[in-house]
Amino acid sequence: MRDLWMAPAVPRPVSLSPPAPAGPARRPGGRWAVRLLVAALLAQMAFAMVTTAVRQTPTIDEPVYVGAAAEYVHEHRLRHNPEHPPLGKLVIGAGVALADPHLDPAFAGDQGQLGRRLLYESGNDPWRLMLWARLPVIALTLAFGLVVFAFARELAGAVAGSAALALYCFSPDVIAHGSLATLDMPAAGFVLTSAWLVWRARRRPRLFVPLAGVALGAALATKMSTLPAVPVLMALAAVSVWKASGGRRYRALAAAGGVALAAVAVVWGTYLMVDPRLRWFPEQHVPVVHGLRGLLVRLLPFPEAYRDGMRVQFGLENRPWQGFLFGRLYDGSLWYYLPAALLVKTPLGMLALWAAGAATVVAVRRLRPAAPYVLATPLVLLAAAIQGARDFGTRYAVFLPLFLAVAAGCVLLVRRRWVSVGVAALVVFAAVSSARAYPYYLPYSNEAFGGPGRTREWLHDSNVDWGQDLGRLADRLRDRYPGERVWLVYKGSGVPSFYGIEASDPRRVPVHAVRGLLVVSDSAAAKASGRLAELIGGSRPVDDVGHSITLYRR
Repeated sequence: MRDLWMAPAVPRPVSLSPPAPAGPARRPGGRWAVRLLVAALLAQMAFAMVTTAVRQTPTIDEPVYVGAAAEYVHEHRLRHNPEHPPLGKLVIGAGVALADPHLDPAFAGDQGQLGRRLLYESGNDPWRLMLWARLPVIALTLAFGLVVFAFARELAGAVAGSAALALYCFSPDVIAHGSLATLDMPAAGFVLTSAWLVWRARRRPRLFVPLAGVALGAALATKMSTLPAVPVLMALAAVSVWKASGGRRYRALAAAGGVALAAVAVVWGTYLMVDPRLRWFPEQHVPVVHGLRGLLVRLLPFPEAYRDGMRVQFGLENRPWQGFLFGRLYDGSLWYYLPAALLVKTPLGMLALWAAGAATVVAVRRLRPAAPYVLATPLVLLAAAIQGARDFGTRYAVFLPLFLAVAAGCVLLVRRRWVSVGVAALVVFAAVSSARAYPYYLPYSNEAFGGPGRTREWLHDSNVDWGQDLGRLADRLRDRYPGERVWLVYKGSGVPSFYGIEASDPRRVPVHAVRGLLVVSDSAAAKASGRLAELIGGSRPVDDVGHSITLYRR
């Protein structure tokens, strides 16, 4: 990492030739200022993520990943959660192993039951276990911040790298999902790392082409949704080596093939880490996939467990999902859902800098060679995500804050005083907006949409309420509403009784029998129909917990 820290603190023009030998340092004070700023930004991000992780109960997806991670680490078998490859869960498993939970090797239930049993029915402390499971993801998220800094610094200088890092560190989506034991941030970070290494291959192809393939393989071994990035990064590797070798086509083709081979090797290696014998006995139904999708799955050069996971993903895409956008409940999916959700959940200053950064990378001649490396991969991934059937949250596009932070930093390459002042003001605006949401980053929305307290009016699911506030609800009921009759509709994976919440389901009794305190997760309220809609309509909201659970008086 020496070259990351020791680069000059002034912007350098992008060059396709090898860099000149470094001369004596001219601004040691500037280098130390950048180091301190980077350390401060990462420290505040670490504080935000750790203190958020400590207070949040398990979100809907986390128990599945934690249960599978414990199974991988302690029993070395591929059994549950095939729809996601093992690497991200092995990262989570590093923390689970340090927590040393009690396991039940004879357990034979499904993956949802596995997580519930591990957290609540095996004598483990779910608070402690979840924190240990989240810490490796937090550490990885901080490491990806250094990649954002390094990428932008190489394109436009150390000040640009610092601005890019600031946008990354204050992104509410990055903080929210970087503090959970889930797979979205690791997958996005590995894709960004691969793109950065492919860019660096323009100067040192023999070193960086294989490393780019390893990073791409890590992304593929974490989430299958990163597969559309493969042809893009292979093509960019070919371009890098073609430029570095003076237009030799065979080297360019070899580079593309090398990236693919390294990625495939990493995926196989990940499965072999879990079970060297690659035993695969799926515990859930694996659908049969026909047509072009079925052919694609059969041609993938990956283990059978990976291909079955793809089949499960395609099966999930065929389910009749419901979405919620701007107060409207609908069946199926909307192509503009993710852009609209990002408009709500991204700080306004950050949105302005993203747009300015993308325009700068394309328009400034010095930066134009880098434009495909910064913009092509996220555009392809976004186009693929838009085609998906599950309108559940901006976590499906969490790679955008990473790549567009790099682009935004490049705005500082425009040599105008007002540009520097404007960038600084917008970074501060974004940072203040994000900090005001602390510690409620999952339900964040920007000021144009009313802030975190009103996000439930526009979006649902992991944008607002992912089951993260069950512990806070228990505290609120104990402190403000002791002894009251509680009726609860909770959408999440936590177990209310474990946290001391004694409540009944209001949907199982006549409406007139529901008296007292009605507590409803906002994701459930967004999709409320029938009896639940009638109950909410006849109630008065009196409180909210974490901007994700609403308390009504009946």
